[in-house]
Amino acid sequence: MSGVRATARIGARADGRGGTALPVLDSDGPLALRRTRGGDRGEARVVLVGAMSGPLGGDRFAVEAAVGSGARLRVGSAAATIALPGQTKDEARYDVRIDVADDGELHWLPEPLISAKGSDLHVATRADLAPGARLVLREEQVLGRAGEEPGRLASRLVVRVGGRVVLDQELACGPGAPGGWDGPAVLAGHRAVGQLLVVRPEFGDRPVTARVLGETAALVPLAGPAALVTAVAADGLRLRRVLDEALKSLG
Repeated sequence: MSGVRATARIGARADGRGGTALPVLDSDGPLALRRTRGGDRGEARVVLVGAMSGPLGGDRFAVEAAVGSGARLRVGSAAATIALPGQTKDEARYDVRIDVADDGELHWLPEPLISAKGSDLHVATRADLAPGARLVLREEQVLGRAGEEPGRLASRLVVRVGGRVVLDQELACGPGAPGGWDGPAVLAGHRAVGQLLVVRPEFGDRPVTARVLGETAALVPLAGPAALVTAVAADGLRLRRVLDEALKSLG
């Protein structure tokens, strides 16, 4: 197998003074992590900066984040991630692994993933949360650059709360994906798809009410202290607007 292997790691813990320390902030190869100015409530902020193009065919990228009890962490990215064809036809992989302890909080808000023509990428995100953990996770995927057909993109999101699976969802789009991905039951011709997952302990006692958000988005409660917004849109900008409005509606 050819391609670049890289794993970046973030570890956040309460510093005992009302803030959040980052004892682990390990960059690797094209995955560069940068701490930025912290936010309110003792929140630490980290930005992922891509130091090179990719992922390309055959690359294996991974980002791991662990948030301890009482820590508050927000992770974003400096720019969109663009999946590109490489010199090999091997599939590229991008894995995200998240662990949040009781009374820990993570906002995982990267910029969109763009699937360029000829690329082949599999994205897998797994989040393991303690029963008292909080999470806001946004995923946005754009199929093709402007005026371009997409590559093949497969993604899976698995979320566990207290060891119980509350979400296990897969989607495949582009050449070679199962038939119907662009039909009325899935993307319906749209070229941007995203989801917003919000996990809060209070949702266990007071679940959100399922409702339609505009013409192309829906909010549903999950079987646990979580809510999921799923949306499609004509482009990434419109998708972001829908997801931002959904997050505001959740408070």
